[in-house]
Amino acid sequence: MTEKIVSVKNLQVSFDTFSGKVHAVRGVSFDLLRGETLAIVGESGSGKSVTCRSIIRLLSKNASIDEGTIFYEDEEMLLKTPKELRKIRGKEISIIFQDPMTSLNPTMQIGKQISRPMIHHLHLSKNEAKRRAIDLLDLVGIPNSEERYKNYPHQFSGGQRQRIVIAIALACNPRVLIADEPTTALDVTIQAQIIELMKEIQKKTGMSIIFITHDLGVVAKVADRVAVMYGGKIVEFGKTEEIYYLPQHPYTWGLLQSIPSLEETEEDLYAIPGSPPDLIHPPKGDAFYLRNPYALEVDLHFEPPLYQVSPTHYAATWLLDKRAPKIAVPASIQRRYDIYHQRHKEGYDE
Repeated sequence: MTEKIVSVKNLQVSFDTFSGKVHAVRGVSFDLLRGETLAIVGESGSGKSVTCRSIIRLLSKNASIDEGTIFYEDEEMLLKTPKELRKIRGKEISIIFQDPMTSLNPTMQIGKQISRPMIHHLHLSKNEAKRRAIDLLDLVGIPNSEERYKNYPHQFSGGQRQRIVIAIALACNPRVLIADEPTTALDVTIQAQIIELMKEIQKKTGMSIIFITHDLGVVAKVADRVAVMYGGKIVEFGKTEEIYYLPQHPYTWGLLQSIPSLEETEEDLYAIPGSPPDLIHPPKGDAFYLRNPYALEVDLHFEPPLYQVSPTHYAATWLLDKRAPKIAVPASIQRRYDIYHQRHKEGYDE
């Protein structure tokens, strides 16, 4: 059995706002295994980033972790003092933010921004840290790294700035990397390069990655397992192949239908109707009820449990209850089912 490096159980996070208490994360549980990439997928406001930032308690002042446990290497993160957390952040667990321009200091040379965490956490001399920073710039694909060490963030393109942010995150050889929508602001060509870069670095270092995104199309290229979040909860969890080709939750169906393909016209593009739930007043039943064309009466009154589809695949939908009526899944989802079964049939025949 693969060893866990991070374990989150029944995490509940809320924010005090002028409008009331926002229940942003509502009972989330998952494990991150050594050397794997776990993708957390969902719309804006689903609780993805809050869940992951809770691991290193990098939350705003109006946030509170109301319940749950977070273990990193068998150590309870919620019991750590601020001083103990500072020793872990950037060294053991690093984070890449979505917008590199808000992550980089515009008044400081990029080389010094990469060197600083190594001097602080690894106690390297300035010369040692500089040499390693130049090596990291090479690693992430910045040409003429020795000369560009002295450049400022505005002297780089958007894709290069994101590479520099990755270099900073990797400076202290972290064991866990949280990538918070690291490719969203980039064009598709640069996006593909950054994803390939992260995969190569993971292969070399063996680190574990939590990849946060709203784009299921990106996930297929990077993740081993996928957690789908909606309304502050995980509604489906499984291996990437299971989520892509055997999705069980209507919300996952909607996300998959929303991925554009070359065969579709503009009229064919699908959008999930409605809006995410108001988490100041969380729904009593299934949070996806009002947007779910396959909703049952029970969804209005009771929250569905996580049903086990396979040893590695779970989904929180009443449609999996043995008492639920059989429904016809969307045609595009049925095609995915057919592809999955055909692939496995051919595999078994061999």
